[in-house]
Amino acid sequence: MFRGRAVSQRATSSTLEYRNPTPHQIRRSSANWRVLVVENNVGDMEALAAGLRRHGHHVEGVGTGNAALQAYQVSDIVLLDLELPDLDGLEVCRSIRSLSDVPLIAVTGWGSELDRVLGLQAGADDYLVKPYGFRELMARMDAVMRRSRPQVQTEQVISRGPLRIDAASREVSVHDRVVEVTRKEFDLLYLLASHPETVISRKLIMQQVWGGSWSRRTVDTHVSSLRGKLGGSDWIVTVRGVGFRFGNC
Repeated sequence: MFRGRAVSQRATSSTLEYRNPTPHQIRRSSANWRVLVVENNVGDMEALAAGLRRHGHHVEGVGTGNAALQAYQVSDIVLLDLELPDLDGLEVCRSIRSLSDVPLIAVTGWGSELDRVLGLQAGADDYLVKPYGFRELMARMDAVMRRSRPQVQTEQVISRGPLRIDAASREVSVHDRVVEVTRKEFDLLYLLASHPETVISRKLIMQQVWGGSWSRRTVDTHVSSLRGKLGGSDWIVTVRGVGFRFGNC
């Protein structure tokens, strides 16, 4: 657990003690996330990274805002210290959020109500004040990651114009003509059609359809194949720099 004496408002982070929780204390996540730890205190960064790695996550640690802006794009979740040596942490948070929907938790010694409000308004999905417990951090990461994923739909048959998607039989048809699709193509199409008003990022598609192994080419190849099989590119719309949405033709 991370422990330490109370941190005053906007004070630099104190040295924290990390104690590795016993196996029964923390449920290991079924996912292995790529976690970007942005932390200006090297000791805190190393302790936190070690704890996350023990729970199966892949961790990259950086100590500056500029480094965070270079590294966040390949991360599944960002733990952002707002007290950085080169840039304002709130500006780093705003910059990341303006370009990406990557889940982000602000982790800082700034603990007033105004600090929390500013952090959340800057785009943080959650806000955690030092010193904190490792179990609480893991629980908040789980919660943020759950919220970031499109929810599983219970709709068994989706009909959008001439397109019909039957989840029970895993059959796709257009104008009553059966379209032969692969298992992953079906999962991708069903995911997009289940959220017709939502732009879904490539990263979230990979998490939902392929289990998290990141490959831009994999997603793009399957989208291209589906467009060809469905008879047009309008069924799946590319939102440049973000991902894809269902075309609702």
